[in-house]
Amino acid sequence: MILLGFVLAGLAALVHVFIFWMESLAWTSERARRTFGTGTVQEAEATRELAFNQGFYNLFLAIAVVLGITFYAAGHHAVGATLVFTGAGSMAAAALVLFLSSPDKRGAALKQGVVPALGVAALAVGLLV
Repeated sequence: MILLGFVLAGLAALVHVFIFWMESLAWTSERARRTFGTGTVQEAEATRELAFNQGFYNLFLAIAVVLGITFYAAGHHAVGATLVFTGAGSMAAAALVLFLSSPDKRGAALKQGVVPALGVAALAVGLLV
């Protein structure tokens, strides 16, 4: 179960690196505007600074997960598990906030939150058994 937790958390980290790229580096692109519903280039420009900052939050969560997996693999189990729980747990919590606060974005919330939540659950079960 620990391995499954790390695989799921690692997949979630990859998704969050992609979200970072979309929000921080490609925010005004057609794909990002379509994905996030910002419409025109002008509308995307108006929120570019907010998206840039938010993208880095996603990147830092992904880094925490990757570092956690690395530390755990190096034998530092407490540090590694803590980092994975923090990174993936924050991903799942942020998705829950989006799900509850924006009914029109529930699909996006599920896409970004289910995998890290399952990763946290699998890791917790694996560590308890």
